Amino acid sequence: MDTQIVIFTDLDGTLLDNKTFKFDQISQYVKYLISIGVIIIPNSSKTEDEILDFIDELGINLSFISENGSAIHNLNLINKNLPKKIILSRNKDEIFKIFKEKISLKYQSKLQLISNFSLNEKLEIFGLPRSKLDLSMNRNYTIPLKFLGSIEDKKNIINNLMKIGLRIQEGGRIMNLGDNITKGTAMTKTLHLIKSNLNKDLKTIGVGDNFNDLEMIKKSDFPCLVKNDNFDHKKVNINNLIISNKPSPMGWADVIKIAMEKIN
Repeated sequence: MDTQIVIFTDLDGTLLDNKTFKFDQISQYVKYLISIGVIIIPNSSKTEDEILDFIDELGINLSFISENGSAIHNLNLINKNLPKKIILSRNKDEIFKIFKEKISLKYQSKLQLISNFSLNEKLEIFGLPRSKLDLSMNRNYTIPLKFLGSIEDKKNIINNLMKIGLRIQEGGRIMNLGDNITKGTAMTKTLHLIKSNLNKDLKTIGVGDNFNDLEMIKKSDFPCLVKNDNFDHKKVNINNLIISNKPSPMGWADVIKIAMEKIN
């Protein structure tokens, strides 16, 4: 049976530079991987519009997963029998309604809606140019928040949200309130669908740089972390973990090359 390599990758701080959001240094390598038949699936907290913007810059259409596992897109590119879109999450209005009704005002006050911030504050928080900000704020399933409480507050909020079927996802810059799904949830669903339509042995590489990537990485045959100075990789207990010595985007290429060598 042929082997099909599938890469599930975070974008910001993993494949994209954490400050400039560029990937020029490795764009040719990404295109090379695709040209030899590797399936690359961005699995990001980014919105559908943001990932489509990345795909447009790459110049090659891809399947992808948006908003921390909320929706799976373009699997029909892998096999025509697969659906174009699968929604795994409730919409953000329903999620926010549950949050307002079930979470105490004490804890609600610790989470500020970024949508209520000024334009300049949003630009500073996201670190994005003005032209990209609207793409980031156009969310269907998740709600960006700024956390103001203590570590103990955060633990209590996370526990209380889990009890009502919601979840906080921590990324590099913000927290996102969403349904009780993760990048790993969407990855599992995606792999199940691919396996049912491709008569191939799948080998998966998972690449990330932060907390909200860990479940995706753990589910991978070849788990990879890209160096992130704001995230202590030494605390991550994953067997056979490949860790880069460089930050994104070069760190992405480094860990992928190691994983590809292991597969081959």
